[in-house]
Amino acid sequence: MAIQRIAVLGGGAWGTALALTCARAGRDVMLWEHEADNAASLTQKRESRFLPGVRLSETIKITRELGETAGSEAILIVVPAQAMRSVITSLAPSLSKNTPLIACAKGIERGTHKFMTEIIAECAPRSLPAILSGPSFAADVARGLPTAVTIAASDGKIALELAHALNAGTFRPYHSTDVRGVELGGATKNVLAIAAGIVTGKSLGASALAALTTRGFTELVRFGKACDAKTETMMGLSGLGDLILTCGTLQSRNFSCGVALGKGEKPDTAAHGKLAEGIFTAPVLLEMAREKNVEMPIAGAVAAVLSGKMSVDDAIESLLARPLKSE
Repeated sequence: MAIQRIAVLGGGAWGTALALTCARAGRDVMLWEHEADNAASLTQKRESRFLPGVRLSETIKITRELGETAGSEAILIVVPAQAMRSVITSLAPSLSKNTPLIACAKGIERGTHKFMTEIIAECAPRSLPAILSGPSFAADVARGLPTAVTIAASDGKIALELAHALNAGTFRPYHSTDVRGVELGGATKNVLAIAAGIVTGKSLGASALAALTTRGFTELVRFGKACDAKTETMMGLSGLGDLILTCGTLQSRNFSCGVALGKGEKPDTAAHGKLAEGIFTAPVLLEMAREKNVEMPIAGAVAAVLSGKMSVDDAIESLLARPLKSE
């Protein structure tokens, strides 16, 4: 079936960018925003407070009533990972059977260790869970700059239909059935981006950054295998592609947080009030790695720094002092 009516839940930078993308693709778009001030800005100024200077298409309908979005043929869930459960729980009673719900957050739920599609399946069992991830900055996507991402669903036909629905020319979705691989890459790279930022903030040099990113990717692949993700997915847009994007530019909130840590800022202020999902994902990732007996020293060092158990200098020293081994 052709998907025409799409809802986007979340009027932040990424939600606004995806709403604009869906409108460019010729879809009927409804954008839900919970926060009153931002909803007013979206309605009156046609601009998100989180993406200033980017005007929202007049064809996009703004709503603060979550139930109004339930009649859509597909719904993009663009809320923080730790808020995914509450939003899906509120939406679920109004949903039609087999409505695709596409998670657009890159994280793992604290406490339960569940990935975003697992939360969707648990809280809205009649829906069709999917995940969208890949190397994409909201500002680039909102302005229509060329971007490629991956959208995955367990049913390949659904994944293909969603890719067609979101295809806006410059926004190119590839489709996959490796749901776990796609969402795992997005969550893990946020932690590694903080590590890359620390290297930059400490002025350790381009060579150190290249080494950190490469060894971090090795950790990502190792953890992916333990979670039954496909190696080729790890090598694709949602794994290596996203890692490359976020490990070298201040546009990345996780990288920027790491830079601040490297320059001596405290963990509780390093994000500068912005959402850096890696802060929440790091301890969860480390717990899951231990459960699966997967060695992830870089992720472990990031978690230790964020928790205050280790200083940045001690974390760097601990990584450099590890025994020599074959690659």
